[in-house]
Amino acid sequence: MKLRTGLRHRESGSVLMLVPAAVLVLLVLGAIAIDSAIVVLAQRDLSNRTAAAANDLAGWALAEESFYRSSGGAVQLDQTRATAFVEMTFSDLRRPAGYEQWSGRAVTDGTQVVVEATARVRYLFAPAIPGAARSTTVTARSTASARSA
Repeated sequence: MKLRTGLRHRESGSVLMLVPAAVLVLLVLGAIAIDSAIVVLAQRDLSNRTAAAANDLAGWALAEESFYRSSGGAVQLDQTRATAFVEMTFSDLRRPAGYEQWSGRAVTDGTQVVVEATARVRYLFAPAIPGAARSTTVTARSTASARSA
């Protein structure tokens, strides 16, 4: 019986050494989860912004000349107006917090507009790791069509 109590007495601090390691592992996993969530939310945000811009452009970039001068009210999108709208929408003054930079472009093809955007998103915890990336790039693309009623 003395032999057992002697072994327990010598091993009483081994669990105490594992607790800091377990806490460190949990902190690292939490940091990875937060940085991943930041990227997913930025991707969703950029996707929503391109969809909104494409929908707005389908009505805003109508070429008035082709609509009013044709007998059937032909719907045609103006590339110049679409480009100006996207430059205004994705200007640096409207850049959300957490984005290092962003840009957008619009391409019209008759009655359809495609809005593409790219953003550079900062990580929160990854810069604390030597050699890790400080940011990542997310992209989004949305399409909308203009039709006459």
